[in-house]
Amino acid sequence: MSDMVPEVLNAALDSLFTAKEPGQQEYQGVDGLLYCRNCHTPVQCRVKLWGRDKIVPCLCRCQQEAMAEKKRQDELVERKRKIRQLKATGIQEKHILEWNFGVAEDNKDIQMAKRYVEQWKKVKAENLGLLLWGDVGTGKSFVAACIANALLDQGIPVLMMNFSKILNQMGAMYSEERYRYIASFSNYSLLILDDLGIERSTEYALEQVYAVIDEWYKSGLPVIITTNLKIAEIRNPQDVAYARIYSPNC
Repeated sequence: MSDMVPEVLNAALDSLFTAKEPGQQEYQGVDGLLYCRNCHTPVQCRVKLWGRDKIVPCLCRCQQEAMAEKKRQDELVERKRKIRQLKATGIQEKHILEWNFGVAEDNKDIQMAKRYVEQWKKVKAENLGLLLWGDVGTGKSFVAACIANALLDQGIPVLMMNFSKILNQMGAMYSEERYRYIASFSNYSLLILDDLGIERSTEYALEQVYAVIDEWYKSGLPVIITTNLKIAEIRNPQDVAYARIYSPNC
């Protein structure tokens, strides 16, 4: 029985790898192999199978290049899909998607924001956040959005929200749901909290603000905060609750 195995295998190989006539885009070389008329590289090669030389199909250079290009295009499509998804979940206010470096004036704040993006690996590794403060209309949210969109375009998960929206979403949640909601922020590499200080200063609101920032602080990931508060108000807050919020971040 064992003597028949090689014969059966060889017969199977012969049926699989029978001689092939040149196709319209092929020609036979002096070595007996078929070649591609376009790139003049072989579409067949010789291999040893169970002690016998066999001619088997292989990819010529242009076929390999076509496969590589298809893979590149597939990866590009997937990357764009991922970025669209990241933007859909990370940017809650859709007009902010239009705020980017391409439409920004070249000033010191934008230059700082560009450096932040350029040094992102270091920024993330060293947990370097930003606090952008100033009066209404000074462009804090725009600068933060430019950073967010630049990182999102690189496929880096960013969440940009203001606390009023966070509090509204948490308002209808039970305590366990709120905990899971806050914990879900750690799925992002960067958290941008826009307009900190405009939310209602109730005990509940301040407690939730602190819970979000404290949970994020423990994650070891960077945070960017924009606020209309003065720097003196941030460093020396009148309210003890605000002191708890700012102390680990400023």
